[in-house]
Amino acid sequence: MANAGMNLFDVAGKTALITGGGSGLGQFMAKALAEAGVRVYLVGRREDRLSASLGDHDGAIFALDLVERGATDHLFDMILAMDKQPDIIVNAAGINPRRHADDISESDWHYSVDLNLNVPFLVSQKFVPYMKQNGWGRIINIASLQSTRAFENGISYGAAKGGILQLTRAMAEAWSRYGITANALAPGFFPTELTAPLFADQAAAQRLAEATAIGRNGALEDMRGPLLFLASDASGYVTGQSIAVDGGFTAK
Repeated sequence: MANAGMNLFDVAGKTALITGGGSGLGQFMAKALAEAGVRVYLVGRREDRLSASLGDHDGAIFALDLVERGATDHLFDMILAMDKQPDIIVNAAGINPRRHADDISESDWHYSVDLNLNVPFLVSQKFVPYMKQNGWGRIINIASLQSTRAFENGISYGAAKGGILQLTRAMAEAWSRYGITANALAPGFFPTELTAPLFADQAAAQRLAEATAIGRNGALEDMRGPLLFLASDASGYVTGQSIAVDGGFTAK
């Protein structure tokens, strides 16, 4: 029985597509899946960072900006030429312009909403037919503390991340009957490129740590367990949900 329980979390032999796989949480999640025996397809704008993330792991890299017109079609065509299609999609690509509502430009607004909200849907939609054919699929979106709370200088990012929660529910409603679950991970404060300005202020980082129930900010390793749960059979009856990985920040 113990072995059967452990097998629930086994993802070896699966194939995952990770957007934003060249840095931050996307890079870590790509590494965690690869170490669990998953073939990883990494997508991002910087080829050198993608290559470094892939390293010696089984998989491939696709350097392109998913916001550009036709990029998702191009990505689909390139992956269609591979011998394996993705069973797991991790929509980790994101950007936060950090502009006040008075100052954010139209172009910054559109780029942020496109990358953080539109791209996760468009990428996932491309590969759902393959998942339907197999009767199994896992879509993992990245939500945020700003999905439910307003933060200073975060209006476009927060609007998009709020949308991620409803997108995840809508994906679940549309596709879960075919064996495809859709869930979101909502990280707290983790040291990544996106949060580098915050962690550069040690006093501010300490205040955020003290705002959690656990008393510290996140370490990338804290994402491994929740990721493998949502990527595996262990979460087969969990769909349309968001799991906060924030040390209890939102519990207080």
